[in-house]
Amino acid sequence: MTRIFVDADACPMKQEVYRVADRYGFEVTLVTNSWMRIPEDPKITLQLVEGGFDMADDWIVEQVRPDDVVITADIPLAARAIKKGASVLGTTGNPFTDDNIGHVLATRNLLSELRESGVRTGGPPPIQKSDRSRFLQNLDTMIQVILRRQ
Repeated sequence: MTRIFVDADACPMKQEVYRVADRYGFEVTLVTNSWMRIPEDPKITLQLVEGGFDMADDWIVEQVRPDDVVITADIPLAARAIKKGASVLGTTGNPFTDDNIGHVLATRNLLSELRESGVRTGGPPPIQKSDRSRFLQNLDTMIQVILRRQ
């Protein structure tokens, strides 16, 4: 059965994930470094991961299977999950795929180098209503593709 893993520390789309997962009867695991409140639902669990940098990412990659979905804004985590065969959706509703992950990683690395050299690149824009709509639509589409494969 398909499971949804959420890189939960900075995910603004948790409520949307809960809604879609409930519609399909999927389990949701929120992976985080610190405690957070989650709905009282046996299909929603909180996985606290202690340790250093990327421990939550490592935990997700260890657990994920090909028909699972990973929700993250973390591009290196997205690349690792794609390599394991998972479907990956960014928190603004844009899917990460085999076809686009190389370009996305390269852009991320370029922006990181610019920031390290002192160039101000700005942060991500605030989440818009259109981002939520795109997220819901693409998550549903992603799940439909997975279900057709099963």
